[in-house]
Amino acid sequence: MANDIVPDLLDKIKKDFNKSFKENKKLKNIKEMIDNGTATYVQANEYAVEVGALLAASFKKNIKSSELPDEKMYYNIAERILKPTLINNHEIVSQASSEIQSKLNKSVGLGLMGIKPKVNEYRIESIVNRITAEEVFDDVAWILGEPVVNFTQSVVDETIQANVEFQGDLGLSPKIIRTAEGGDPCDWCKSLDGVYKYPNVPADVYKRHDRCRCTVEYDVSDTRKQNVWTKEWR
Repeated sequence: MANDIVPDLLDKIKKDFNKSFKENKKLKNIKEMIDNGTATYVQANEYAVEVGALLAASFKKNIKSSELPDEKMYYNIAERILKPTLINNHEIVSQASSEIQSKLNKSVGLGLMGIKPKVNEYRIESIVNRITAEEVFDDVAWILGEPVVNFTQSVVDETIQANVEFQGDLGLSPKIIRTAEGGDPCDWCKSLDGVYKYPNVPADVYKRHDRCRCTVEYDVSDTRKQNVWTKEWR
């Protein structure tokens, strides 16, 4: 019976990731901005890209075809390695993003805590299925690179969407701003560039392709309404 390589491999991946995470100066600087209330979703996106890149680097360092059974990433291995690590990335980024949302709410007098989105199980399963589809891991190892960063970035977008819809349901009119970034953004990204006011927000605003560095921001400046008679804000 073949040895189960997952426990040792997963332990190495986690240790490398945790070490890099603790030593990363950019992440420390952004965390300080979150704590003092100066961070926005621009920083949340930078934070997510960095966290995603750290996990991708840990995968690249520790997962080798030569160490996999038949040089293939079998489903039972992929699921047990990718699911906990990607969920951990989701938790890290959703926590940071929801803290930013809480501070943004507070800045305009809204006593609402930022909401954390649910884990996108479908996206994780899609990555697992794709990476187990090839006979040789090296032929599909790229899946553990940019797509991992993209998955982690998407947590920020999902946080914005969850909070926009929540505040919209309360009768507020939150706005989001999508800005095409990345030097020479594609036509699709350019077409989504703009300001959207809930509920008139296209679903594609929350989506991104691989290597997309567009920013999605939450505009808190227009979330409150003033009673014209009592002059009270709500």
